[in-house]
Amino acid sequence: MPASILEEVDHLLGEAALTRNTATRLSCPSCGSAHVAQVLGDNGGISYVCTACGHSWS
Repeated sequence: MPASILEEVDHLLGEAALTRNTATRLSCPSCGSAHVAQVLGDNGGISYVCTACGHSWS
């Protein structure tokens, strides 16, 4: 058990970073950026758009 609330916060932040780093990430096929948003396509499908370069794909 942590001795202080700050130690507990550090522990939780470390776990969150580990989870985030091991999760599958999308990257833009055009520029390689990880700044990708998931959007609803024209006919209800899922599409993606890169917020760095504006490239979109599905």
